[in-house]
Amino acid sequence: MTNQINDPLKFALVGCGRISVRHSQLLGGNQIDGAVLAAVCDIESEKAEALGKQFNVPAYTDMHEMMKTEQPDVVVVLTESGNHAKQAIELAQYGKHIVVEKPMALRLRDADQLIEECDRNRIKLFVVKQNRFNVPVVQLRKAMEQGRFGKLVMGTVRVRWCRDQGYYDQAPWRGTWAQDGGVLTNQASHHIDLLEWMMGRVKKVSAMTATQLVNIEAEDTAVVTLEFANGALGIIEATTATRPKDLEGSISIMGDRGTVEIGGFAVNEMKTWNFAEPQDGDNEVLSKYSVNPPNVYGFGHQAYYNHVVNAIREGGPNLVDGLEGRRSLELINAIYESVETGQTIPLQFSPHYSKLGRSN
Repeated sequence: MTNQINDPLKFALVGCGRISVRHSQLLGGNQIDGAVLAAVCDIESEKAEALGKQFNVPAYTDMHEMMKTEQPDVVVVLTESGNHAKQAIELAQYGKHIVVEKPMALRLRDADQLIEECDRNRIKLFVVKQNRFNVPVVQLRKAMEQGRFGKLVMGTVRVRWCRDQGYYDQAPWRGTWAQDGGVLTNQASHHIDLLEWMMGRVKKVSAMTATQLVNIEAEDTAVVTLEFANGALGIIEATTATRPKDLEGSISIMGDRGTVEIGGFAVNEMKTWNFAEPQDGDNEVLSKYSVNPPNVYGFGHQAYYNHVVNAIREGGPNLVDGLEGRRSLELINAIYESVETGQTIPLQFSPHYSKLGRSN
């Protein structure tokens, strides 16, 4: 039965792996106003049953059976990266809004099909980019929209995290081209999204990658240089080969009238806030807009889900819809295209050599 207008939105999870812990804690732990966890699903029954028991909700091994039986308002796709688009496309037929973990797809054509299916079924598509909602990131975005940086000069993101062989051995799909990709597609995709969100459209990209410390198909280390359409330059430094533990996840933006750096290990700590033309409150930014999350996931998921509920209930803007999710995916594919060809790749483009999403 469909929820009444004042009832909380019913969310159902497809995929009960590692990332489902964060999503289920928020939705099943009554931490999101206007949202409840209604059901969970995983093809491995023990995973689904364990999560369902934890939050006292029905557990399924077939997502179609779950959708028909429970009729949730929103379905959240948390499966392997390579299955996101396929499963979300299948789920769109039920006419329920879709939240899909990053990346929304591995191949651009799959992302396009997902966007088309959601449009055709008149449902909202939300791509999980929770770092956009981090407290210091919100302040950075405000400064950017106010034009406080002046002429943009350079934008840099750094992901220096630790993922050892044990992490990749948790599941056979991790680190594979067909189902996952490497540090760029997985861990650094949030930071790449932030960089492009702040700096604007990328004009061209050049990259080098390596697999340094683990046995996987894709890369654990990458260095990328970018030129933005506005003439600014950019750098992406990403690795999961930091040892023995996570070091940082950061973004720096520099313009001719200001510089901001957000550091910490989850883009959570405002480290530099300098502008040529000070405003009221600038002297409080470093202390006021920093948080200390317990892990690299940070606190953005809670604000993200509040945003999803608002967009559905109140018709508010969708900050990370399918088109926004596709934009960073296109950049990641261009990076891999550059790696394979040794060439500088212009945006927009059609991938020919990128291995991402391929099974051979």
